[in-house]
Amino acid sequence: MTGVEALRSARYVTVKNHRFVVVDAEDWEALLEWLETIEDIQAFQESQAQLDAAGGDPERAGWLRWEDVRDDLA
Repeated sequence: MTGVEALRSARYVTVKNHRFVVVDAEDWEALLEWLETIEDIQAFQESQAQLDAAGGDPERAGWLRWEDVRDDLA
């Protein structure tokens, strides 16, 4: 299911004059995955633009070397 399909599957419920959206848990999870994918694509595009602006040089783009940071992430 795509994110748009998950959104379209939503149902509306009114309780005490407040309108709520109800989404199946599986549809909600599909929607979250879809949004995370969009964020990943945006992060990649921004990174690629930085790299392109630096003439393809990761150091000039301000990127850290894996060898310099890998132990900090363990």
